[in-house]
Amino acid sequence: MFLLIAGLILFLGIHSLPMFADKRAALEEKFGVLGYKGLFAVVSAIGFVMIIYGYGAARAEGPAILYDPPFWLRHVTMLFMIPVFIFLVAAYVPCRIKKALKHPMLVAVKMWAFSHLLTNGDLASVLLFGSFLVWAVADRISLKRRGLGGGAVMTKEPGKFSDIIVILVGLGLYVLFALKLHMLLIGVPVA
Repeated sequence: MFLLIAGLILFLGIHSLPMFADKRAALEEKFGVLGYKGLFAVVSAIGFVMIIYGYGAARAEGPAILYDPPFWLRHVTMLFMIPVFIFLVAAYVPCRIKKALKHPMLVAVKMWAFSHLLTNGDLASVLLFGSFLVWAVADRISLKRRGLGGGAVMTKEPGKFSDIIVILVGLGLYVLFALKLHMLLIGVPVA
């Protein structure tokens, strides 16, 4: 459990730096913009690997069960995950979905975390998904306070079919993840 908690602190800690503009600016001044981005990437990667191994180890040890969700909530989670993949794709593509959501990545993280809290009541899962949910909510509030609530400014107008492409790619990723990748990468079957 220590590895999971340490990984969450590293990963979410470094991802919380943008919430503190003065701290981020001080690091950029000290290391330079590229140095800061390199540090951000390295710490993120280390934290992410620690989260993966820590979560797997905690699950293998059989963490304490905090609540036992009913089986039917798995279907709700699967339903919530459909827009998660679409919103993840929308975060990287100029489209009307991105414009409407303003911060589709944060919306996706919140939906992913919340939906997984519905179906996973063990301590390791509550720590993992609960931490990401709290971070995403705090980051969204921080963006509004910093005057960035409107989201990223799109440099060009969305293409005619950009939303359709985003939805199709998102649905394709969802199907691929549900059928193969969740088991391959996470080690747990979806259903």
